[in-house]
Amino acid sequence: MAGVVESEGVSLVLSAESAEALGVLHEGVWAMITLQVHSALAGIGLTASVSAALAQAGLACNVIAGYHHDHLFVPYERAEEAVEVLHSLSGRP
Repeated sequence: MAGVVESEGVSLVLSAESAEALGVLHEGVWAMITLQVHSALAGIGLTASVSAALAQAGLACNVIAGYHHDHLFVPYERAEEAVEVLHSLSGRP
């Protein structure tokens, strides 16, 4: 679970089951993809490169940076496509 408090309200990242149980499922279901590279919070360029590649493929993406990894949230129904785009960036098949 993750959350952000803003002056307009609170945003939470929850499992679909938890959101449904709380009656707070607003924006549909998103898939979380964790980048399997240790990314430094002060690192430059990783998020921009990933976001640009996904945007070029027409994929919406929201990022939450953790201490050890970045976590991408993409539309659930396009998660496999997003993984393919990410693999192309890494040179993986």
